[in-house]
Amino acid sequence: MSTTEKLTKSEKSKSEIIQPMSLINKIDQDIKQAMLAKQADRLRGLRAIKSALLLARTEKGAAEEISEEAEIKVLQKLIKQRKESADIYKAQNRDDLYQIEMEEMKVIEPYLPQQMTRFEIEGYLQELISRVGATSVSDMGKVMGIASKELAGQADGRTISEVVKQLLG
Repeated sequence: MSTTEKLTKSEKSKSEIIQPMSLINKIDQDIKQAMLAKQADRLRGLRAIKSALLLARTEKGAAEEISEEAEIKVLQKLIKQRKESADIYKAQNRDDLYQIEMEEMKVIEPYLPQQMTRFEIEGYLQELISRVGATSVSDMGKVMGIASKELAGQADGRTISEVVKQLLG
């Protein structure tokens, strides 16, 4: 094998490394790092993400990779589950379980796209309401349909709904 062939192979391996990783590969790497660092809390959250992504992949079929949008939806679902569980645990004075849920949320959140602030959501929705021509709460369905699609992954549906009600009501 000549040196140019060796160089070509090493260049190929470098180009493979530079390409963006799929989320599942990134999670696998982070799991390995958490294991080596003996970070049990982080490891628990990462395993939950990996489990949910693998489950979503098998639902679609073994041949298909899940899309980035589907990955975001899975992560949002995990965050929502953690928030709901944390609220229940807090109401029942189970601070130990509340802390576990909050720690897992902190592990999952960095894998989501940057969330919009309430102020940014309000500004976007005011512009959307004027664009759609919505004038009352009865037009909320039109606004919510468009907003949910355009803000997917950037804002929570509950927050969008609250702001739309406030602006139209």
